[in-house]
Amino acid sequence: MERVDVGGGVHLARLVRVARTSQVAPPVVLLPGTGLTARDWDHVAHDLAAHRTTHAVDLRGHGDSDRPGRYSTALMAADVAALLDVLDEPAVDLVGHSLGGLVALRVAAERPGRVRRLVLEDVGMPHPRAPSPPSRPPGELAFDWAVVEQVRPEIDDPHPGWRELVPQVVAPTLVVGGGAASHVDQGHVRELVQALPDGRLAVIEAGHLVHATEPRRFVAAVRDFLAD
Repeated sequence: MERVDVGGGVHLARLVRVARTSQVAPPVVLLPGTGLTARDWDHVAHDLAAHRTTHAVDLRGHGDSDRPGRYSTALMAADVAALLDVLDEPAVDLVGHSLGGLVALRVAAERPGRVRRLVLEDVGMPHPRAPSPPSRPPGELAFDWAVVEQVRPEIDDPHPGWRELVPQVVAPTLVVGGGAASHVDQGHVRELVQALPDGRLAVIEAGHLVHATEPRRFVAAVRDFLAD
């Protein structure tokens, strides 16, 4: 793992896999969901690295990244945008799952020139929902539990500005829905696709963890979209 200074005293950890061919293609940056780390992308990153360099990232508060104690999708998006500035690339293809997808969406909206194509895994249009704060699991965690305490309310009661952000995403976007087995409302997933200027939907009946449950189908969908 390599740690990158993204400003504000925060360092993000990333796991880089260099493309195994000389084919010239933009790198792929992978953002995991809440409580997960860059290692959650190992299978996907390995397969995509056949033709593209991949950067799997620990979001702030996760894995080997710093745990500054302050967390929000806006702060995480600013971290990732700063990380993209470090890369010697005009633009990247950005993939995000769940919380990582919301972060990726913000980055694509706020820094459109840095994102060539966007993939959002089982992410829906944010809607208010009844709060259901989870209990902290016992033992040592691979992330700062304060992430849940601070970000969950933002997801339960999303700011109206989210609806203004979505139309600002100019990058072609693939939204991969997990289908009926997912706890994410698939109607909200379709709503997000319709609100994106250039959105398309792929449904893989795998539940919320599409990339982990159906890795081959997920990689195939992502690879085809990025090569389109």
